[in-house]
Amino acid sequence: MAAREYQLEINEIDATLVSIEKVLDLPKLRKQAAELEEEAGLPNLWDHPESAQKTTSRLSRLQSEIAKLSGLRQRVEDLPILFELAASEPDGSGIRDAEKELDAVKKSIGELEVQTLLNGEYDDRDALITIRSEAGGVEAADWAEMIMRMYLRYCERHNFKVDILETSYAEEAGIKSTTFRVSEPYAYGTLSVEQGTHRLVRISPFDSQSRRHTSFAGVEVVPVVDQSDHVDIDEKEVRVDVYRSSGPGGQGVNTTDSAVRLTHIPTGIVVSCQNERSQIQNKATAMAVLQSKLLERRRQEEQAKINALKGDNSGSWGNQMRSYVLAPYQMVKDLRTDYETGNTSAVLNGEIDEFIEAGIRWRRSS
Repeated sequence: MAAREYQLEINEIDATLVSIEKVLDLPKLRKQAAELEEEAGLPNLWDHPESAQKTTSRLSRLQSEIAKLSGLRQRVEDLPILFELAASEPDGSGIRDAEKELDAVKKSIGELEVQTLLNGEYDDRDALITIRSEAGGVEAADWAEMIMRMYLRYCERHNFKVDILETSYAEEAGIKSTTFRVSEPYAYGTLSVEQGTHRLVRISPFDSQSRRHTSFAGVEVVPVVDQSDHVDIDEKEVRVDVYRSSGPGGQGVNTTDSAVRLTHIPTGIVVSCQNERSQIQNKATAMAVLQSKLLERRRQEEQAKINALKGDNSGSWGNQMRSYVLAPYQMVKDLRTDYETGNTSAVLNGEIDEFIEAGIRWRRSS
């Protein structure tokens, strides 16, 4: 194996970071953060809670982004010193540690480079993810729960904040559907490439004859609605149903009719929320989810008009996009990017970063 040229690798990642800093415009980010800090320091800030929440949230995100960029810049600048010190250690342990840091910095910069591709209108928003079991009966319900676990493990690995808003459990095993919010800068832009139908092929644990079954789960990803989006909903067009929460829960969760289901009559969109004890809180959360779904529907309709003018005949995001085969061989393959891996266990445990990165690059180039 050829010896690594450390300085060459450092120069390459330094050049990549410089281009990222230019794209993200670090001086502009710092100026915006300073303005928001001044606004957040006003004594009457919380006289208008919604506006105050928006200001503090935006400030937090900017500070996080600036800290990430500044931290990576410092780590890149420290690398030559790290290798210089490591070279003086006779047992070679210092070089191994320096190589690990170089690889870690390279990975972090690669992830940040992908983020610069997320420049869509809503890409920097939080994401609402809904997973539904589709064709396949109990198999599909079990598969939907496996998909939910995959995304929750992915979020856990990246320290993303997740709030599960509603889960409808199937009778025998698995779930009929679930909706959860991922709160993280660029969560929507990152996870929107996961939207579509996910197909599983495996030997069924529910089949006494151990036959191979195919099942499907649908994943929908929408951006969280913002106060400035102006999605007006006529309450006369919304049917409100209350019911008792189902499934696992603490004392009192499923003893009152606190869960809320909203049906938007003109579009047929149905959303539910059962994570709060209060019916009023559940209704408010469900209404926010409904607004997000209507916002995404509006965006899709606008995009369809643009595609019609462009003569775009590309496939819908709602079509099958990834295949997971557990028998007779092990393979997960993205049908859009052709990225694949034989490590199915790692993927189902949330290690889907490469699939997401390939999806973001594919979307940008298509």
